[in-house]
Amino acid sequence: MQTSIPQRKHANKKSFRVGRGIGSKIGKTSGRGMKGQKARAGHRIRPEIRDIIKKLPKLRGRGVNINKSAKVMPEVVNLALIAKHDIVEVSPKTLVEAKIIRRNGGKIPAVKILSQGEITRAINVSDCTISVAARTKIEAAGGSVK
Repeated sequence: MQTSIPQRKHANKKSFRVGRGIGSKIGKTSGRGMKGQKARAGHRIRPEIRDIIKKLPKLRGRGVNINKSAKVMPEVVNLALIAKHDIVEVSPKTLVEAKIIRRNGGKIPAVKILSQGEITRAINVSDCTISVAARTKIEAAGGSVK
């Protein structure tokens, strides 16, 4: 009695091996084309997003502004500028309205008053840092500093 070999319903048309020789339908380059990265064994193509990420600029340190102070410096106003404009109440808000200083990013900046120049009339200074020499000149003219 002869045993028959069981036949598969669907024969395996392609072997898992790369074809050998040009005689096989999947020989020589085996459907991989000619040269290049995709034709090599163990080829792996990086995801496209990886290349996009690599092209983005890196944020390292403070860059070009490494020597610039991170602290916000006050706007400097000399007494000569205040004397030129007719301002009695000196504050950051009134200096912006008189167009002596500008807003910084929509905000009224801090102000420091220095003593360069002379002042003859009395002024009232508030909400400003002030140098010692400027304070003595303002108080000598009859003004006040808050």
